[in-house]
Amino acid sequence: MSSPSTKSASRRSAQQVLSEAELARIAGELAEGKPPMVWFTAAAVGVAEGKSGKVVALGDPADGDFLQVRPTGSKDVLSFGPSEVTLTKPARATTVAPGGSTRTRQDSVPEQSNRKDTTVTQPSTQPSAAATPPAPRSLAPVPDEPAAAPKPAAPRPAKATAARKPKAPEVTVTLTGTADGEWTVDVVNGKKRSVKGLAVSSAAVAQAAKILHPEVEEVVDGILEAARGVQQAKVAQLQAELEAAKRLLAELGD
Repeated sequence: MSSPSTKSASRRSAQQVLSEAELARIAGELAEGKPPMVWFTAAAVGVAEGKSGKVVALGDPADGDFLQVRPTGSKDVLSFGPSEVTLTKPARATTVAPGGSTRTRQDSVPEQSNRKDTTVTQPSTQPSAAATPPAPRSLAPVPDEPAAAPKPAAPRPAKATAARKPKAPEVTVTLTGTADGEWTVDVVNGKKRSVKGLAVSSAAVAQAAKILHPEVEEVVDGILEAARGVQQAKVAQLQAELEAAKRLLAELGD
């Protein structure tokens, strides 16, 4: 009578080839968009027996390895022949225990050892306390240990004083001009008014405007031109009044 292990080996050695009906079933499920599940046989090369996978495509049977299978847990698609896969899920291998009971072998779970740990107690090598005579007690007075001096407190690190940057004073200069061509300057230093209503000449204002910016120069020139026109009108008016006064004086003199 052959043992269970001999029967298992004979089953693995026999190659199970997919039948035409099974191949037609695989093709039908692929057409429906449902990749069928298959299991690898002992004839499969590079894949463990009993591992599962899904058929993703069928090639030309004339090529031999025309089944395109993606093994479970892998992203690669490999080619296999009809003898390397099966539609039948393999059963778990069983072993017969010495007592006649049948156990299911699980490859992923290691067998627990039946060996019991034996604790061995070794005899003590230390001599008996009674065999050792007691040491004579010294009668000399034991000097008192000096009290430990308190440790000085660690000085606290001085806080780093942030260097304050000196704040530059804000200076505001205000230039005021009138239509008559009179100009005054006000200067405010911070919150203090340093200069108030200081009269400056039109020539100085024009020179400063040229130095500052072309836009400032343009604005100042416009104000100066308007003031110049006002003053010319005043001069013309005064000259007319002067001529009239001269004629009246001449008439009175005659």
